[in-house]
Amino acid sequence: MVHHINAGIKFGIAGAIIGVVIILSLISHPLLVSSQSSSETTGEVLRIGYFLNMNHAQAVIGVGNGDFQNVLGNVKIESQVFNAGPDEVEALFTNRIDIAYVGPNPVINGYLKSDGGLKIIAGVSSGGAVFVIRNDSGIETIHDFAGKKFASPQLGNTQDVALRSYLIKNGYKTSENGGNVTILPAKTSDIVTMMSKKDIDGAWVPEPWGATLVKNTGGKIFLDERNLWPNGKFTTALIVTRTDYLQSHPDIIQKLLEAHVKETIWINNNKNEAIDDFNTQLQKLADKTIQNDVLSNAFSRMDVTYDPVKSSVITSADSAFDLGFLGDKKPDLSNIFDLTILNKVLQEQNLPVIP
Repeated sequence: MVHHINAGIKFGIAGAIIGVVIILSLISHPLLVSSQSSSETTGEVLRIGYFLNMNHAQAVIGVGNGDFQNVLGNVKIESQVFNAGPDEVEALFTNRIDIAYVGPNPVINGYLKSDGGLKIIAGVSSGGAVFVIRNDSGIETIHDFAGKKFASPQLGNTQDVALRSYLIKNGYKTSENGGNVTILPAKTSDIVTMMSKKDIDGAWVPEPWGATLVKNTGGKIFLDERNLWPNGKFTTALIVTRTDYLQSHPDIIQKLLEAHVKETIWINNNKNEAIDDFNTQLQKLADKTIQNDVLSNAFSRMDVTYDPVKSSVITSADSAFDLGFLGDKKPDLSNIFDLTILNKVLQEQNLPVIP
């Protein structure tokens, strides 16, 4: 039902970076392109890229059911669904899309490689990453990791960096560094199989893969990553645009952010209906759905938000640098954010601005 909207990380390894929380990689479809507006619509076009994952729920639901188009008016929305963050950032730079819902790691990489050619203009989601272990792994405390094998979605991606940083802070070294803990990068869909076959003892994954591992493999959550961050807040998806597009189309950006903020508020106030709407769009675009109880479980560990949680983006980049993923020079991200238009939208809706 369509609701009413008003109610180098390893960034330098040959492009081996993927977007954080590519949590629906089980949907192995090619790039999907779909127009989400009537052919009678005239005027300018806004091309939006996003993933079919719950961390991009505002775009999945709002673009799919027409909420965004209602706010954009005669600015025609065209959408492209991606499976990987680097592909989406490349699409920005090759002028195939104008706006991207994407994880922080490819954004940081793109920003650094383009000397400031990208801007973060809003947040999308916070939280939604967990460290799941097998019930029979023999792990009871942090002191039981020696000799264990863990998985992460990809070398240098956000969860991989989080896992490696967590191990180092607790006195462990990975096998490639002479230690006794092994990390095996793998596709999130493959991680489920690896856990079921007991090829790994645990995995640091985005949602809903954490909830999926718990339900389908009998795993248990050893750590909710929110417990490692101040006030439990850390960004897992952002809205990004090219710097030149932001400067030349501020009116369209403002309309897009109005739609995004309203959709965020609606989802937070109608979570059960939002899960149904999310699955409706998955069925439409990928001919797949996820069990509602899995989505509800996963949703309980994340927030949809328009706040980019700026400090967590900087901290994540620092952690990646400390692990050797960002070269020899510590990145300067002081100008990666431009929240001017977002704050204008928030003020107009009598909402607190983002510092």
